[in-house]
Amino acid sequence: MAATESGPDPPPLLDWRDPKHWSWAQKPCRYCGGLTNLRDSKRSPAHKRCAEAALAQQAAEQADAYQNEGHLP
Repeated sequence: MAATESGPDPPPLLDWRDPKHWSWAQKPCRYCGGLTNLRDSKRSPAHKRCAEAALAQQAAEQADAYQNEGHLP
C-alpha cells in the first residue's frame, strides 16, 4: 500500500477471501460486462478490479461532496 500525506491507505472495503464473493456460475460483471465468478458485497457479479474501482470512485465523490459543503478547511 502506498502512503499518503495523511497516512497509510485504508484497508480494502471487501475481503475477497470470504467465500460469499465466489459463485460457480459465471455471469457478466455489472461494471464491464465480462464474465466473472466473483460477487461484490451485494452478491452482484463483479470483477475484483471493477468493484474496487467503483468503491474508490464513490469514496472520492463523497469526500469531494463533504469538502464542498464546507466540512473541511
